[in-house]
Amino acid sequence: MNPSLFLTALCLGIASAAPKHDQSLDAQWYQWKSTYKKPYAVHEEDWRRAVWEKNMKMIELHNREYSQGKHGFTMAINAFGDMTNEEFRQVMNGFQNQKRNKGKMFHEPVFGNIPKSVDWTQKGYVTPVKNQGHCGSCWAFSATGALEGQMFRKTGKLVSLSEQNLVDCSQPEGNEGCSGGLMDSAFQYVKDNGGLDSEESYPYLATDTQDCHYKPEYSAANDTGFVDIPQQEKALMKAVATVGPISVAIDAGQTSFQFYKSGIYYDSDCSSKNLNHGVLAVGYGFEGTDSENNKYWLVKNSWGTSWGTDGYIKMAKDRKNHCGIATAASYPTV
Repeated sequence: MNPSLFLTALCLGIASAAPKHDQSLDAQWYQWKSTYKKPYAVHEEDWRRAVWEKNMKMIELHNREYSQGKHGFTMAINAFGDMTNEEFRQVMNGFQNQKRNKGKMFHEPVFGNIPKSVDWTQKGYVTPVKNQGHCGSCWAFSATGALEGQMFRKTGKLVSLSEQNLVDCSQPEGNEGCSGGLMDSAFQYVKDNGGLDSEESYPYLATDTQDCHYKPEYSAANDTGFVDIPQQEKALMKAVATVGPISVAIDAGQTSFQFYKSGIYYDSDCSSKNLNHGVLAVGYGFEGTDSENNKYWLVKNSWGTSWGTDGYIKMAKDRKNHCGIATAASYPTV
């Protein structure tokens, strides 16, 4: 659904009764509005505040339960504070889990021990956290992240790549700009096109209303295709350990994900099949002892640094493919 239509429908749904606000939250509300530069239309602020208050109280309850040992992660209000979960999913999640193109299958390495923890952000493979804005282009950010890592591995140079180039130009491969897409289709575009421009030469706009203007002279990366990883966390672990950052798709539709702050994310409602968001697995490890519930995947998101832990999330690892992290994993070959 078009976000503006969705907002209209939402407005009509709650405009009939002006909500009563909790005045003890006034100072926090004004601070939050100022932090995230939220200008509202006259009739919009009342119900946005109501949604924000509901989210604040839900987060407060969750964190109280966290301090009692009932959860392994904390939550915090962020830029999505005035969005219902339904609206958040409409606007922010853009992975299209339709039939994927088939890449080469991943052949697991037969030699060497796989380390217990890996973090490619410490090895120069990962660009700073980016922000997709109100555009369902997560697939493009996941794809550039994996390609940036592989180009660094090959050349020793880390160059930020253009998501806007993918948003504007990869429709023939099946992607739909801000309405969603697939990382494998993005890798296919780069191969078909013979290159991908740098971020600097083709900056991100968070819209899909312009024509493709790829310029080969600004190309900063290329690929020869892509590899799909078997749908098992063990295979994903081997790929992350031996290849570098890997494109993965997850279910990011829960309210707990919307407001994740720190700790190891686990939500029993998270689906391993209904994938809706493309992100980048940049490592894995464990907190404290290497026990069953302490293992995590280190995942780079594309919602800016104010979300999660400076833009990253630790997602539960080896807990039955939690949130589907191993269901649609792949990387480009360079």
